[in-house]
Parts: sequence; C-alpha cells; structure tokens
Amino acid sequence: MAREIGEVILDLRNISLRFGGVKALTDISFDVRDHEIRAIIGPNGAGKSSMLNVINGVYRPQEGEIIFHGEHRRDMDTHEASAAGIARTFQNIALFKGMSVLDNLMTGRNLKIKTNFLQQALWWGPAQREEIEHRKKVEEVIDFLEIEHIRKTPVGRLPYGLQKRVELGRALAAEPKMLLLDEPMAGMNVEEKQDMCRFVLDVNDQFGTTIVLIEHDMGVVMDISDRVVVLDYGKKIGDGTPDEVKNNPEVISAYLGTQH
Repeated sequence: MAREIGEVILDLRNISLRFGGVKALTDISFDVRDHEIRAIIGPNGAGKSSMLNVINGVYRPQEGEIIFHGEHRRDMDTHEASAAGIARTFQNIALFKGMSVLDNLMTGRNLKIKTNFLQQALWWGPAQREEIEHRKKVEEVIDFLEIEHIRKTPVGRLPYGLQKRVELGRALAAEPKMLLLDEPMAGMNVEEKQDMCRFVLDVNDQFGTTIVLIEHDMGVVMDISDRVVVLDYGKKIGDGTPDEVKNNPEVISAYLGTQH
C-alpha cells in the first residue's frame, strides 16, 4: 500500500554554502513533504552531509532561505531545529561508548526535561514522575528496535550494526517529526542492512515520521525512497521519483564518471 504523502513541510530555496573559497553547496533548492522518505544521493564530496547540516542548523548558509512549517528563516539554529522536532544520526557513530544502551537512549530525552537540576539531583516529586515517564518512552523505543537483550550493555561492547541501531534509538527517543539519517546502512552486512531498512520503513509508517536520508547503497535508495534528490560537486543534478532519477542521463553520467 502506498504511503499517504502530505504537504510540503520543509522548503529549501537557493541554498549556497561556502567555507572560505570552497563552495560546498551552490544554489540548491528542493522540498520535503510530510510523511515521505526523501533520499539525498551523490558521489563522495557532493555536499550531502553539508545539506543535512544546513537543515539541522550545524551550518548556516551564506545565501538562500529555509521554510519550515510555513516559517521563513535565513538559517536554522541547532536548538531551534531540535525544539521543532528535527532529530539526527551521524555518519560516524556519536554515542557515549562507556554508557549503557538505556542511558544513551535517555540522553535523547534531554530537551523534554522540564524540571531543574536541583529537583533532578534530589529525585523527588515532579523530577521523579518526569524520569519515570521518560524511561517509559525509552523502553517503548527499545521494544520497537528489538534491543531488549542489550539494554544494560555498554555501547562500546556492541558490534557495529547494533551501535547504529542504538544511535537510531537515541534519535527516536526525542520523538522527532523529522528524522535526518546520515548513511544509516554504511559499513553494514546484508542482514544488518535488511534490519535497518525494516526499521526505517516502520518508523515512517507506524510513527508517521518524515525521513530524510543520505545513502550510498542504490538498491536501498530505490527500494525505500519516495523521492530522491541528486547532488554532484555541490550542485543539484536530479530530483524526482526513484525511477525518474535512475533514468536521468545526467545522474547516470555523474555516477559512471563520464562527466569528469
């Protein structure tokens, strides 16, 4: 059954990003619709991670405009992005290796904590009730990702594929409206990729979460994406459905290396 894709919730218009004299992104425009899986693909160095960093406020573009849920912005502040419901995983795993899976997922609830430091230290009244509620949400994520058996295990002891699943769990613990995934299948074997694909699809379907992902595995991209935007050397060279992108001569040329 086809997903019910909604209205545009994120509109990136004429985004340009420079680091000194180096152009990372040049005049890029595309949008993301509610409840879709939107893929960003391209060769190494195409500007894919830079674009995710613009969306969640790590980088601030010199030119262009970001429209998120109808609000026009020149750029997105990281705290504003998190508060607005944008969560992120990273190309290189960014977990607390000495902490347990459960504790790592609890850090995903930080922005939702309302009590102050003293109340938390005393663990009394509102703070106690709040932590119980946060733990309940985290346990739901643990059940969803089928990682009950490692919930008390320090993350550093886990194999790579499970660490990537825990990082996804930490992002889900924040209950995001939009989830940015930076190469979620990188370094995984076939079985691990199949599991991660299933979880990404389930997050989109069961939670209604909009997903923007960077992925190099074209089989994965073509199987799970609703629309694909293609970057090459910081410029957009394609945008459309997987079939449209797959048959785009400029995209084929860039991937086969015949342009350069």
